[in-house]
Amino acid sequence: MTTFLLAVHVLAAIVAIGPVTVAASMFPPAARRVLAVPDDPRAVETVRLLHRICRVYATVGVVVPVFGVATASAMGVLGDAWLITSVVLTVLAAVVLGALVLPRQEALVEGGGTPRATVRLAMFTGVFNLLWAVVTVLMIVRPGSTTGA
Repeated sequence: MTTFLLAVHVLAAIVAIGPVTVAASMFPPAARRVLAVPDDPRAVETVRLLHRICRVYATVGVVVPVFGVATASAMGVLGDAWLITSVVLTVLAAVVLGALVLPRQEALVEGGGTPRATVRLAMFTGVFNLLWAVVTVLMIVRPGSTTGA
């Protein structure tokens, strides 16, 4: 059962979180193009599509920590420092995405943005991506783990 849970957890992370990190990273430059040429329908549609990808896959991404906790429980590592740190960083990444990235994307999609807003959005997106990178490394390295990393 542990192998199944771990496989679903990893696949969900790849399928759900991967697209969010890529689309969120692509969004600020695409939004800058729209701000430079607001009448370009292709640029506007690109920004809308990237925002939609971020919203949908962020919602789907909820299954990643759900299966992560189930996997950790099955492995008996719920109290390990590397896992607790990963959970805290995951919650922080979710807050950054939900409170800082998605609302700013929404504002830009609705036409309420400036070039400076895209710079701030890029910064928050970078923080989100960095948090996920650290979580990924922690999940692979599992410092101090006794489960045979």
